[in-house]
Amino acid sequence: MSIQAYQYDSKNIQSGILHIGVGNFHRAHQQFYTNELLKYEDQQHWGICGVCLLPSDEKIVTNLRSQHLDYTLTICGRNGKDEIHNIGSLTELIWGIEDPKAVINKIANPAIKIITLTITEGGYNLDKETNAFNLNDEKIKYDLENPSSPTTVFGFVAEGLRKRKEDGNGSITILSCDNLQHNGNTAKRAFTTFIEAQDKELAEWVKTNVTFPNSMVDRITPATTPEDVIRLNEKSGTEDKAPVYCEDFTQWVIEDQFIAGRPAWEKVGVEFTQDVTAFENMKLSLLNASHTLLSYPSFLKGYRKVDEAMQDQDIIKLVRNFMDIDITPYVPAPENTDLEKYKQTLIERFSNHSVSDQVSRLCFDGVSKFPVYIMPNLIKMINDDKDLIRVAFLFASYRHYLKYKVDDKGHSYEVAEPWITENDEKLISSDNAIDFLGLSAFKSIDLKESESFIQVYERFVSEIKNQGATQVLKSII
Repeated sequence: MSIQAYQYDSKNIQSGILHIGVGNFHRAHQQFYTNELLKYEDQQHWGICGVCLLPSDEKIVTNLRSQHLDYTLTICGRNGKDEIHNIGSLTELIWGIEDPKAVINKIANPAIKIITLTITEGGYNLDKETNAFNLNDEKIKYDLENPSSPTTVFGFVAEGLRKRKEDGNGSITILSCDNLQHNGNTAKRAFTTFIEAQDKELAEWVKTNVTFPNSMVDRITPATTPEDVIRLNEKSGTEDKAPVYCEDFTQWVIEDQFIAGRPAWEKVGVEFTQDVTAFENMKLSLLNASHTLLSYPSFLKGYRKVDEAMQDQDIIKLVRNFMDIDITPYVPAPENTDLEKYKQTLIERFSNHSVSDQVSRLCFDGVSKFPVYIMPNLIKMINDDKDLIRVAFLFASYRHYLKYKVDDKGHSYEVAEPWITENDEKLISSDNAIDFLGLSAFKSIDLKESESFIQVYERFVSEIKNQGATQVLKSII
């Protein structure tokens, strides 16, 4: 299959954006849009300098550097037709473990006008109960006391901004690209709280020199396994050490609040708006919440690929009923959006055989996902005395997934929950199912006070344990 080469001379591209967290989603989404934009000569100062801050990033840094930072992106069509793009918009790659000063200097560089972030939902260091920035985290306390040798994203950005301020290098925008409601507001709260605690003078500068637009991002991008690397390279005829693949659907909506200028991303399909709330609510409440809803029951039924789970009519019915009955009443459609078409497109996207996303990826880090995707609408449903059967089934499935680590087919598995607390572990191990509802992820409402929720949840806990998730799901469809 032929590869679509990028339509610019990479020697002419300058870095105007610094991105922290060079993972698969970033390389399939922001890099894709920017790669398309750089063909315009007046936009060629918007290349992206990637920054990795974790020891575990060594492999991706080494692989990308070995091929001059270029990589292939395979876009998997729902119609079975794929496209392969060569991506060249990653102009530099700095590994903070190897050269922390280079990260700081790059943030301070006057050519950098925007810092973008994909540090995951859990990466903003917010307390699960209060949603406030956690200043008592040990790494945060170290960075507060040792500003010149940072270890966290907050410490690096603060030190970089301090140097930027001292050098008189001007204002900058910090743009979150993570799946969070009002992600710009979240980023602002996290970074400004850290900076206020470390440097009051810098905090005053940030108030008038840094903007934090909200944005909504959307493109299903699976993790790339070693088997995927072989498969993608056979298709492309390359020896790419860091290929990425994703679905054909993509969307990016951003509030137009860039204090130091921005790329003309609208030329390549990005939507700019003054308020991203309706788009965020639609995506997080329908796509992300539905992903969470289908993940644990699907995994317990023995499915490991999302497209395979979406051939199961019981799973499809569960997801569709959840969208139509539980979520749609709370999702006002954004302007020029057909909500019924959007929901049908989601079913098609989840079922895309070419993407074949991993169910384990959807299950990963539920403690960070429930507060963002599930709890806001669940609170409304409880207050409005709505039918809670599907959401209670999800909670019972999540508990079973975390507690027993064996699916309906007798297969054991490992659980990946990087932000789970010691107290959460105790609540999960308890044989009293009600204790589980005190998990840090659920703190935005006291679920123990909802008799209607407790009644159906406890029934599902018992039935899943005795009959398996497969049989219980059949009973509620």
